[in-house]
Amino acid sequence: MQLAIPPGSEERCDEFYVDVLGFAREEKPAALATRGGRWYRQGDVSLHLGVALDFQPATKAHPAFRVGAYATLVERVEAAGYHVRVDQAIEGMVHCYVDDPVGNRLELIDASDPDRR
Repeated sequence: MQLAIPPGSEERCDEFYVDVLGFAREEKPAALATRGGRWYRQGDVSLHLGVALDFQPATKAHPAFRVGAYATLVERVEAAGYHVRVDQAIEGMVHCYVDDPVGNRLELIDASDPDRR
């Protein structure tokens, strides 16, 4: 999946996606590296951040990540200074929303719930 980021925000995004969420940074192919942005991977999830000169954060449409150790990750996100918005609209579903450093909305879903795929 791909999200847009503004020019020059790659290092802030590294701090969030790598240091906080636990993604690994992948090197982009040389032909694409000159465009800026970042590629990340965690398990079988691949996330690309592409630079958009007319950047607008994704505040409605968003990726959703099923995460293990959900409570620990949420604590780490909060400790890093990000505001976590718990959503209880769906009974029995444990999940929350957090914005990345440039305002893109992400959903974190507790992977320990076998009924939520």
